[in-house]
Amino acid sequence: MMPLNELYQEIILDHYRQPRGRGELEPPKITQEGFNPSCGDEIILDLRVRDGRIEAVRFHGRGCSISQASASMLTEAVQGKTLAEAHALIQQVLGLVKGETDGDIDSLGDLAALAGVRQFPVRVKCATLAWHTLEEALKQVS
Repeated sequence: MMPLNELYQEIILDHYRQPRGRGELEPPKITQEGFNPSCGDEIILDLRVRDGRIEAVRFHGRGCSISQASASMLTEAVQGKTLAEAHALIQQVLGLVKGETDGDIDSLGDLAALAGVRQFPVRVKCATLAWHTLEEALKQVS
């Protein structure tokens, strides 16, 4: 059986090599850019929200494998979620990556792989960039 940290690395590499949700949305949409000046990672999230639910989400940008994999995982995780569910998931993932909580890691699916990033404090900003960007994007929803 594969050790957990190797499994997490494989999940991150899979999302980096075969990103889900990569691309742009046609209007109407909310667009939010996130940038990590310490390493140059850039994420641009496009969202379409209808009736209090994230109807569609895509990302584009450039950066390290962790930032791009995290954005890929984000698109899968928040698609179809209500705004309240998305906000709760953002907090859960940020707490997980920063090592503030383990939460219900079994319920997170591929997102659980981001827990391994906390072992490398310099990479935490890479893993959380897309999530902070989503948090800012959701502020545009009226």
